[in-house]
Amino acid sequence: MTEGSASKTFNGDACHRASNGKSAGKNGYVKNHCMYRQPQKYRRPREKNRNVPHNSSLYKTPFMESFEETPLLVAVLTYMGYGILTIFGYLRDFLRHWNVEKCNVAREREEQKDFVPLYQDFENFYTRNLYMRIRDNWNRPICSVPGAKMDLVERVSQDYNWTFEHTGKVVKDVINMGSYNYLGFAENNGACADAAIEATHKYGVGVGSTRCEMGTLDIHEELEQLVARFLGVESSVAFGMGFATNSMNIPALTGKGCLILSDELNHASLVLGARLSASTIRVFKHNNMQSLEKLLRDAIAHGQPRTHRPWKKILILVEGIYSMEGSIVRLPEVIALKKRYKAYLYLDEAHSIGALGPNGRGVVDYFGLDPKDVDIMMGTFTKSFGAAGGYIGGKKELIEYLRRHSHSALYATSMPPPVAQQIITSMKIIMGEDGTTLGADRLRQLSQNTTYFRRKLREFGFIIYGNDDSPVVPMMLYMPAKIGAFGREMLKRNIGTVVVGFPATPIIESRARFCVSAAHTREMLDTALEAISEVGDLLQIKYSRREQPLPSLGWMSEESLTQG
Repeated sequence: MTEGSASKTFNGDACHRASNGKSAGKNGYVKNHCMYRQPQKYRRPREKNRNVPHNSSLYKTPFMESFEETPLLVAVLTYMGYGILTIFGYLRDFLRHWNVEKCNVAREREEQKDFVPLYQDFENFYTRNLYMRIRDNWNRPICSVPGAKMDLVERVSQDYNWTFEHTGKVVKDVINMGSYNYLGFAENNGACADAAIEATHKYGVGVGSTRCEMGTLDIHEELEQLVARFLGVESSVAFGMGFATNSMNIPALTGKGCLILSDELNHASLVLGARLSASTIRVFKHNNMQSLEKLLRDAIAHGQPRTHRPWKKILILVEGIYSMEGSIVRLPEVIALKKRYKAYLYLDEAHSIGALGPNGRGVVDYFGLDPKDVDIMMGTFTKSFGAAGGYIGGKKELIEYLRRHSHSALYATSMPPPVAQQIITSMKIIMGEDGTTLGADRLRQLSQNTTYFRRKLREFGFIIYGNDDSPVVPMMLYMPAKIGAFGREMLKRNIGTVVVGFPATPIIESRARFCVSAAHTREMLDTALEAISEVGDLLQIKYSRREQPLPSLGWMSEESLTQG
């Protein structure tokens, strides 16, 4: 019989009978953690319990993440804000129903009332009554390279954000704190741009065929060989779309009778791929190894529902960096569990590849692990490489199987040659194969910028989420009215930011999300930080209750962080 998850300790914890006046738990045992002894008096933690590794022996370097809890008063006021907006939303819907207020949304025709409705009016309640109030913060047209600075097309709305009109003016030199341009390769000059232009002259822009027909060029094969060498795996395959790399390949890997264990904060592409696979899906708490191990134990002990037959395959889905939380996967612990319970691991490195690790090879490089311990290594070229598309790396047998069974490989048009060349050139720069130190310099600059930006925000009193080494920096806003206000006030100060609210985040955890880039200079970051602090004082969003900022524990050496 398999030992129950409730009776066995996790991650090397030791149990002994209660003695010497110690109070025992329900089972008569007292638990001693391998890192810290539990205090005898419980106190409500000031931060969520996700900031310390559960098994420190698996980590070669310190691992620190911060998730400060929402202040109680702020949470109450946030719920009240959404409640008031909901009440007024119903009132406005009532006025629209009786034609007192103009209705700008799609509605069913009266003569179609007996048919199955094509448009679910209630499902769009949030969109028309809450999202429309702050819609001007999204979908802003850009008319330049989205580098460290960008130009925005000015627009105005005369009907409360239902429609927009361009004024013909351009907002120049807006500091870009929202794009995933981690290493600064989104540029229209330099080695990458020159190589892409040359590839355009040689191959043209489009291929006009799929990879399995007439769409495989020598540049595609060169790219896949380079990616495999960069990742340290046997083989790789490239796709023209990052989202489809997940959503179209997971169904080729699992099916009926298989079990997928998915992190609760996984990207929509992973969720869609899991659903399309027809596999059974179970969700574990974000980065919580106890939750994952419990699901693994139950899956092995009980098997499939009703029949109790063993699962054909158990696949764990995780991301390297979670783009809304700024957190980094506890990969050493995930790999340990994967090996212990004979499961497979699918790692999505969309945000971590190129942005983490001393060599820019992602979260595997960041923790100093063996790439062979990850069964399926997935990533995209849309962030650190300034291009488009995605890849999957692993054993040669796996890649050959995907070439024959993946919908992305069989039916999707091949990656455009200029895009492939952009990836090849930028990857060679990161690897140092261009004969310069530009790649190493950009990796170092990104690490320094990330450390500096996070430290300053904490010193200002903001609540920020995530790992100290993550270039994705979520800053908590909480209240719905402050989502739109923050984005507008920052644009007035020539800072472009991304604001996020419900339903993309939990209802009381609306936030602004900054993406730090190696292309940002210290002057740009100081300008952005000054604007953030000014707007923070204006909107009163400096909620942090920390007395002192957390120490910075980066993967770059302390010497490198103090240089410059």
